[in-house]
Amino acid sequence: MIFLDTNILVYAYDLDEKLKHQIAKDILADCWNNRSGALSTQVLQEFYVTLTRKLPKKLPVHESREIIRELMSWSIYQITPVDIVKASELEEKYGYTFWDSLIIAAAQNTNAEILYSEDMQDGQQLDNLRIINPFK
Repeated sequence: MIFLDTNILVYAYDLDEKLKHQIAKDILADCWNNRSGALSTQVLQEFYVTLTRKLPKKLPVHESREIIRELMSWSIYQITPVDIVKASELEEKYGYTFWDSLIIAAAQNTNAEILYSEDMQDGQQLDNLRIINPFK
């Protein structure tokens, strides 16, 4: 399993970030082809808000909604109260933000081997999960 942080999904649809767009698009295509993609409800929420409200060239709501419908065929982890406690422990132990720690907790719960993220420490190994910044 390969877990994607929100920023990887966003870059796959953000045409303004040329190099990052192509790298993210390739990662997404690989996940589709190998049926190895995993996300969390948190990632999907952040992705939707970023596409429709934060990008310089916002995507229309109906188009963003359709992308999320397509991604629903992936492994989607639903955040629980137990994950919130685990995220607070990861935050304390590794110094990540709470939100990044929640993504790590979700990735670990999907048994992902790789977490692609631009925001976390490239190469860090957390048990069976390796964080990779594909833009480095």
